Amino acid sequence: MFNKDTYVQRRQQLIADVKEGLIVLVGNEPSSMNYKDNEYHFRQDSSFLYFTGLQSPSLVLVIDTAANKTTLFGDNPSIDYIIWTGAVSSVEERAAKAGIEHVQPLSALQHVLSTAQQQKQTIHYLPPYRMDTTVYIAELLGIPYQSVKEKASLPLIKAIIKQRAVKSAEELVQIEEAVNTTAAMHAKAIQLGAPGVTEMYIAGIINGIAVSGGGNLSFPSIVTQNGQYLHNHASNAPLQAGKLLLCDAGAENRMCYAGDLTRTSPVDKTFTTKQKEIYQIVLDAQLAAIAALKPGTLFRDVHTIAAEKLVEGLIQIGLCKGDPKEAVKNDVHTLFFQCGLGHMMGLDVHDMENLGEQNVGYTDQLIKGTTFGWKSLRLGRALEEGFVVTIEPGLYFVPELMDNWYAEKKNEAFINYDKVFAYKDFGGIRIEDDFVITQNGSRLLGNPLPKTIAEIEAMKA
Repeated sequence: MFNKDTYVQRRQQLIADVKEGLIVLVGNEPSSMNYKDNEYHFRQDSSFLYFTGLQSPSLVLVIDTAANKTTLFGDNPSIDYIIWTGAVSSVEERAAKAGIEHVQPLSALQHVLSTAQQQKQTIHYLPPYRMDTTVYIAELLGIPYQSVKEKASLPLIKAIIKQRAVKSAEELVQIEEAVNTTAAMHAKAIQLGAPGVTEMYIAGIINGIAVSGGGNLSFPSIVTQNGQYLHNHASNAPLQAGKLLLCDAGAENRMCYAGDLTRTSPVDKTFTTKQKEIYQIVLDAQLAAIAALKPGTLFRDVHTIAAEKLVEGLIQIGLCKGDPKEAVKNDVHTLFFQCGLGHMMGLDVHDMENLGEQNVGYTDQLIKGTTFGWKSLRLGRALEEGFVVTIEPGLYFVPELMDNWYAEKKNEAFINYDKVFAYKDFGGIRIEDDFVITQNGSRLLGNPLPKTIAEIEAMKA
């Protein structure tokens, strides 16, 4: 945990921004895998964690904005629970660590909320992303299960995004710790990649690095030689000579801050000429995007810069033709680059995504795109000092998408389909790093992880 003053200050800012009513932040419950006592690794709700620092389950935070009073609702462990898990601190002790002065049992929560409803007080809560939380909120507030998400508080959503989007110096220390563990995962994956080694074996080794770093994975590792598919997770397939290994993986540190990096390396010791050409195009696009990062710049425009650079490279090797800017205006790049350039990162690897991509990544004036490729751009708004973002351009040669576009004769004026089809078995390449926006530009987070062709091949050697 941070010092308790950090959490007190965060809650005070939340009160100032929300202004009225009760704020209810529901912590997560344990979740069972295949029978009740066999539980998944517990992960606290990120917003609850942000305002309390408490990582134990079955807790609810209620902030009365009018009375400037914060109460933690939870039950002390029974002797049976302690016998099962070991000694656990009391709710009162945990509350004190977070600077919370008032504690009540969970059984009292229903009465507190019912009284607030009778007094016509506004009750603010966040849109739940778990079924059990949705049911719990419906029962607490006496509202239909189906209406829980739509009744979530937009003022609370916006107030939390306002705080969580800008990372403090102490948060950056935690993020860099997670990024450094993530870098160690990727270095090992590059070294392990060889013909005959299975994707799952590599995933297992690097997952262990994340856990041994004191935390866990920030998301399920993507370790695949089918990198043309954006989120193709590891299988038991052995790596094949001549293929590329795409590894998109991240560690979460003990305070639940995330890292997220991607590297693409040859299964063999060196890249082929064809692989080098595509890899350098992606790397050049990433470097162009990084150079454009600074406060006040729309991230949507940075995405466009990367897309134009990708198309420019594809024109140089004959896969595309025409003017790069006109090609991007016609969405030519989405045949090869179907996703967004990056996203916010913090306590969530896609930071605050459960609060809504439009709310987090856009503004009331800047609306998220809905067309193919652009609808996957999670972040479009102007960058601010303290934002943490990923930069992850890629080129993905999806055979099924090629066939669809060719059948429709889509963008024939810009695409040399006969040459594109020669890449149906190529796979995909993505390169990803994490950055904090600074006063005049950006700063790479964590220790640099090799990414040039020469550096990758040196690691393979």
